[in-house]
Amino acid sequence: MEDQPKTHEIGNRTYIVADVEPLDVDGVRTLEVGSVLWLVAFLALLPFYGRLEADGRGWWVWTCLAGFGLGLFGLEYCRRRRRMRAAARERRDGGAPPRRRG
Repeated sequence: MEDQPKTHEIGNRTYIVADVEPLDVDGVRTLEVGSVLWLVAFLALLPFYGRLEADGRGWWVWTCLAGFGLGLFGLEYCRRRRRMRAAARERRDGGAPPRRRG
């Protein structure tokens, strides 16, 4: 019976659940790429700001800048989270306690 896949029935549908481990993704690379893309979009739109403003689309430039700024906050959050998870993993595995920065 162990070789059978897990199934869940929801309504009249049956879903098979894969027996795989979740990925250990910390989100840093995703936020780095996203932030760079927002910055590139901001820089690409900046020369056209006057025309965009005249057409009522000046907010596009500021949206890109806000996306970049929020991406930087998210990047710092994910980096801190990655450091904290690494420290917790090291403590759990019996390593020396991590040194605090600051």
